[in-house]
Amino acid sequence: MDRAQIDPLRFQRYLILGLLLALAVAAWAVLVWKGAGADMGMHARTMGMTASLFLAMWVVMMVGMMFPAAAPVILAFHMVQSGKRRRGEAFVSTWVFVAAYLFVWTLAGIAAYAGAVAAGAIAVGMALSPATTARLGGAMLVAAGLYQLTPLKDLCLSRCRTPLAFFMTSWRDGPVGALRMGLRHGAYCLGCCWLLFAILFPLGIMNLAAMAVVTLVVFAEKAMPRARATARAAAVVLIVYGVAVALAPQVLPTFAAASHTAMPADM
Repeated sequence: MDRAQIDPLRFQRYLILGLLLALAVAAWAVLVWKGAGADMGMHARTMGMTASLFLAMWVVMMVGMMFPAAAPVILAFHMVQSGKRRRGEAFVSTWVFVAAYLFVWTLAGIAAYAGAVAAGAIAVGMALSPATTARLGGAMLVAAGLYQLTPLKDLCLSRCRTPLAFFMTSWRDGPVGALRMGLRHGAYCLGCCWLLFAILFPLGIMNLAAMAVVTLVVFAEKAMPRARATARAAAVVLIVYGVAVALAPQVLPTFAAASHTAMPADM
C-alpha cells in the first residue's frame, strides 16, 4: 500500500513540468500556424503587426522557446516553497515567480518592437539597398557570436545553470520576494540570450527553422552538459555565417523578402 502511494512533492513537480511543456507545445503550435500563414514580405522586422499583436506573439515565442530551458529553476523554486508549506510556514505560488520571469521577457519584447520599427525607419530614410540591409544583419550575427565569448555571457549562463546556487544567494521571502527573484532570474536569462533572439530579425522573426535552432542552443546551454562548449560552438557558427552574409548577402533568408519589398521603388 505504501508503494502505491504517490509522493505529493514528486507529483506536483511532474504536474508543473507537464504544464510548462504543455504550454510550450501549445505556443509552438501557434508559431507554426502563424509562420505557415506569413508571406515572405512579412518575415522581416515586425511582420507588419501592430505593437499589441507583435507583443502577444513575442510572449508566445518566449513561452515556446524559453519554458523548457527555464523548467529546472521553476521546479527548484517550487521545491523550496513546498518545503515551507509542509513546515506550516508562509509560502508563495510558483506562478508568481513564473509571471515575474515572463514579465522581463515581455519588456524585452517591447524593446525589440521599438528597435525593429526604428531600424525600419532608418533603413527607409537612408534608402539602404537590400544588400546593405542584409550586410547589417550579418554584422548582427557576428556581434551575437562575439557576445557568446564574453565574460558577461559566462556570468549570466552560470547563474541560469545552477538554480539552487541562485536561490541560496538571492532568496527573498514572501510574494514580493518571489517577484524580485523572478525578475532577477529573468534578467540573468535575458543577459544570457538576448542576442540569440535579436538575430531572429535578420534571419526572419517568424523563421521557424531559425527559432527551432535558437531554442535548441538555449536549452543545450542551460540544461545540458558542456554548456560553455556549446556556447563557443554557437559563436563560431554565428561568426562564420555573419561573415558569409557580408560577402554574399543573398544567403540571408530575409534578403529575398527585402529585395521583393524594394522592387516597387526601383521600378
